[in-house]
Amino acid sequence: MVAVPELELSDPEVLRDPIAAYGDARERGPLVRLRTPGFGAIVAATRYEEAKALLVDPRFERSADSYLRPDVPEHCLKYMRTMQEMEGPEHLRLRRLVSPSFTARRAQEFRPRIACIVDRLLDELPAADPVDLLPHFARPLLMDVICELVGIPAEDRAAWRTYGAAIASGRPREFAEAIPDIMRDAEAAVGRREREPGADLLSELIGFQLSETELVTFVWHLVLAGQTPTNLVTNAVEALLRHPGQLAAVRAEPGLMPRAVEELTRWCGPQLLSVVRFAREEVEIGGMPVGKGEAVTAALAAANRDPRVFSDPLRLDVRRDEVAHLGYGHGPHFCLGAALARVQTEVALTALLSRFPDLTLVDAPRVPDPGTWRLASLVVSRTR
Repeated sequence: MVAVPELELSDPEVLRDPIAAYGDARERGPLVRLRTPGFGAIVAATRYEEAKALLVDPRFERSADSYLRPDVPEHCLKYMRTMQEMEGPEHLRLRRLVSPSFTARRAQEFRPRIACIVDRLLDELPAADPVDLLPHFARPLLMDVICELVGIPAEDRAAWRTYGAAIASGRPREFAEAIPDIMRDAEAAVGRREREPGADLLSELIGFQLSETELVTFVWHLVLAGQTPTNLVTNAVEALLRHPGQLAAVRAEPGLMPRAVEELTRWCGPQLLSVVRFAREEVEIGGMPVGKGEAVTAALAAANRDPRVFSDPLRLDVRRDEVAHLGYGHGPHFCLGAALARVQTEVALTALLSRFPDLTLVDAPRVPDPGTWRLASLVVSRTR
């Protein structure tokens, strides 16, 4: 068997453009061994077919070791093991209970409430021009949607915005310090809805045989996993502003937006790597070896630009209509909130582009992160 090539994730060139680095690795072979000081080695499937197969293969499993555990008070730990870490019957039970609340139909029913949040945030943008859309639009949009979803009162939402910013910061200390407050307020939200049910997700889930611990954990899951739409919205805005022909097409044909969001998720989706899994036994992927116990991941960014599957894959094409991308994963752990993320992104882009027909890009520096394709800021001008 051929040896697995290696890629050093701390290499400045990899940090500068991890999508290109993973793409180069894909053309060297179906697997690459990723190395990062302090984290050990992770084997990544770089090609679409191999990545897709890995995501459904029961020989690879998630565990608590798939996630970095911040140093938090003991009482918070019981809430931190989400469905993402579970496998088999335990995962299936919770997935079946909550999935009906996250269908495409339910996401569409929630669209008017998202639209109200989007319009309010656009109304509240600072008058000064240019403006940074990350702290003033994309990031509060995420947390306001989650608050609306689980019934957080309007007067408490400023605190939840602060929590969202801490989770998104990427700074371990800030992340860890926010967790006790998040768990405390999630406990309060669950207790409030147990006493006073409303027209929200928590009230619905309380009747679905979920324990109080499971309900609080689910709120934490939403806050943690919900960071994806923030980065998808900002990545998408930047991509469209850098590709005026694609932007013009979306403006001219509003009906293209759902297809455009799928293409933007494929082309500049924020998740570069899937959640780490561990091999239960010795396995071959694409004729290359993976040892028992080895950590593995799918290089989603490489798979989503695989020329074996996508025609002219490096080109952004809002009219593309090909096979499904892997931006939301695949298989049993396919992103539960994918439909909601799609609708949220569609509504945000449609409203932003409609409200500001002269929108132009001023600055969009990236965070050097080999796992998440995200911006440090998105500064735009609303006037020419």
